[in-house]
Amino acid sequence: MPGLNPPAGADRGVTYWCEMAWLPAGEVVECVSIRVEGARIAAVQPEVPPPPGATRLAGLTLPGFANAHSHAFHRALRGHTQAERGTFWTWREQMYAVAAGLDPDRYLALARATFAEMSLAGVTCVGEFHYLHHGPGGVPYDDPNAMGHALIEAARQAGVRIALLDTCYLTGAIGHPLAGTQLRFGDGDAHRWAGRVETLGHSLREAHDVVVGAAIHSVRAVPPEQMRVVAEFANRHAVPLHAHVSEQRAENHDCVQAYSATPVQLLHEHGALGPRSTAVHATHLSEVDMALLGGSTTHVCMCPTTERDLADGIGPARALLDGGSPITLGSDSHAVIDLFEEARAVELDERLATRRRGHFRAAELLDAATAAGHASLGFPDAGLLVPGAWADLVSVRLDSVRTAGTTKGAAAETVVFAATAGDVHSVVSGGRRVVEEGRHVLGDVGALLRDAVADARG
Repeated sequence: MPGLNPPAGADRGVTYWCEMAWLPAGEVVECVSIRVEGARIAAVQPEVPPPPGATRLAGLTLPGFANAHSHAFHRALRGHTQAERGTFWTWREQMYAVAAGLDPDRYLALARATFAEMSLAGVTCVGEFHYLHHGPGGVPYDDPNAMGHALIEAARQAGVRIALLDTCYLTGAIGHPLAGTQLRFGDGDAHRWAGRVETLGHSLREAHDVVVGAAIHSVRAVPPEQMRVVAEFANRHAVPLHAHVSEQRAENHDCVQAYSATPVQLLHEHGALGPRSTAVHATHLSEVDMALLGGSTTHVCMCPTTERDLADGIGPARALLDGGSPITLGSDSHAVIDLFEEARAVELDERLATRRRGHFRAAELLDAATAAGHASLGFPDAGLLVPGAWADLVSVRLDSVRTAGTTKGAAAETVVFAATAGDVHSVVSGGRRVVEEGRHVLGDVGALLRDAVADARG
């Protein structure tokens, strides 16, 4: 299937006229003209009548969403893991079973459909936490980065930019070698991991829609002495560095037993925290952990729909943000793909934990879904409707059964706390109109998902 073509008229520019738009400083403004030239926003004019020939965007137009933490192949698990009781660890065995059957072609089809579902939900950039690198038994493909290239091509065909967070994964647990399906994840050591990723990055050095970043899977999967190699790679190339952090209490316990330090302390000691870093989940933290994350301005990616699906717990999002860690959002295992649901869950989970309302303003949650998320993925020039930014426009209906009755003054709160992905009717991604009237340019995304999931599950 070919990649997407630029929109008609892209070379000479396209003008969109928004009934309402969410502009910097967190304000909703009416009658906004946005001029797009190529992949960038050329001009933004608020409170103007529709220019001649402009494309009208109904409802509220937002910057594109950044899904800062994704495992694309987990989409094949949706619904299939809900029939039995268990924990994260029993769920993980079902995840490994799906991973065992994927090859580059199956991965391309599944990821393309998954990224297209994201696009329908308003996502214009995805952070793909990529650790399924090699063939069965850990034998590299002829191209050792074949699986990574499949993910990049899938994103392009679906119309989203990608930060491919190539993940170092070396041990099955602290002190235990990789086994079974995990063998497909490993490169032997961090130096060999870095060499493979270096080759991938070199092959994409001219690409503007791809960032090749780095990831430490977790303290379970990367020994401390290897963490520093990954951190030095990310620093040398000035790319994002992400890591799963303190997702389960068992992880914290095992880390303290082995190293007399929490996962956050271990990452700090080995140079893996900082403004280009993201701690994913960060659910079970000490006061010291939060101080280290905030003091280093490390991002924290909350994935509430996955954290509740896997019974992981509720992370201290408000305290982290107040302490200096920008909050971002991810759909992770894709129990659902809906950044509105992720955003409001951050607030609603805080309410459950504290029995009080009003921890986050709608503007803060929208920032987590847009500008903060893009910055954490190496696209700091995205996530804002300003001249020079990536031309990512997501338009949300304000006349659906979920959103009808709102006003300009409550529009942001309505989309955050009531809208769903199904209310997104138009998406412009990097200047390309990839969703129009709720339909993706690839056609029936439901059918693509049905076929890709069936093939992935065998």
